Amino acid sequence: MNYKEKATDIYNQLGQGKLLDAFDQYYAEDVVMTEPRGTRKGKVECRKYEEQFLDSIQEFHDLEVKNIGANEEAATSFVESIMDVTFKNGHRAKMEQVAVQQWKDDHIVHERFYYNNEQ
Repeated sequence: MNYKEKATDIYNQLGQGKLLDAFDQYYAEDVVMTEPRGTRKGKVECRKYEEQFLDSIQEFHDLEVKNIGANEEAATSFVESIMDVTFKNGHRAKMEQVAVQQWKDDHIVHERFYYNNEQ
């Protein structure tokens, strides 16, 4: 699979409620994940953050992938998506973001999320 196909597979799994399965399959042990709220390093710390995010969701309504692409030579992919969720506190949000993924072989070694921090 090329990097665009791998990124597509990740988001297909997310849409099926398999975020942690995709994470385990595609993220490197030394992954760094960066977003406006901070940076996490290492697969254990990053997975724990993803588990906490999932635990905060009451209902997952929709995932729409707007754009997906890759620069295969640079081992980089990007995904623009909108996630519609209701959190356990009752707040419903449509979270729009762009994720840029840097790959090494079959695993993401760095992922940066761009979004409005006021979501």
